[in-house]
Amino acid sequence: MKQQIHRAADRGHVQHGWLDTWHSFSFGSFYNPQKMHFGALRVLNDDVIKGGFGFGKHPHDNMEIITIPLSGALEHRDSTGGQGVIKQFDVQHMSAGTGIEHSEFNANKNEDVSLLQIWVYPKERNITPSYDQKTFLPSDRKNQLQYIVAPDNPTALKAHQDTWFSLGDFDAEQTVEYKLHVPNMGVYVMVIEGSATIGADTLLKRDAIGISDTASIQLTTTSSQTQLLIIEVPMHY
Repeated sequence: MKQQIHRAADRGHVQHGWLDTWHSFSFGSFYNPQKMHFGALRVLNDDVIKGGFGFGKHPHDNMEIITIPLSGALEHRDSTGGQGVIKQFDVQHMSAGTGIEHSEFNANKNEDVSLLQIWVYPKERNITPSYDQKTFLPSDRKNQLQYIVAPDNPTALKAHQDTWFSLGDFDAEQTVEYKLHVPNMGVYVMVIEGSATIGADTLLKRDAIGISDTASIQLTTTSSQTQLLIIEVPMHY
């Protein structure tokens, strides 16, 4: 088993006034050659956007983009005609493919929106761009994992990659076992809230660990209201 811990405080941090953002991997002005990606997982940004602000229209291509609002609401518009407002308990998936332009703005003027935005390399380049979003009930992830992105689960969003994303909300002293779906995959775990242990290591809020060369992992939550994000991705990138 190979593993590396990414502590929350070691992430790249940029404060733009209207945007407070932390980068788990090299992004924008933050560059760390030891943190370029984890397998097919290229970006995991932890953003807080002030009310009334956001990202104007900008392009992407050949990337699978997953957005998970943690609080507040985010308004999305893109060049495929996709549009919508996503809020806590929603998840958005966008395939940039051959090229897409989109904008993302805080849908409220008087409160922040907090979100995780995650980029994954696609399985195939230059596909037709697409957009989708879905609501996932928090009751379906109480003390268990809930798939939000998966190629083989009819209740989950589907990305153009062999990747599984799952969320879980756990009480203290819960054992979480995760079995990887196919060989040569890795799993990246972020503690969104609370704390957990894996082996001899303790992970606190926004700490993360990347693990590969294993068929399964096991964590134990050490505080109440622990929220986990688990991302399984191919490692040959």
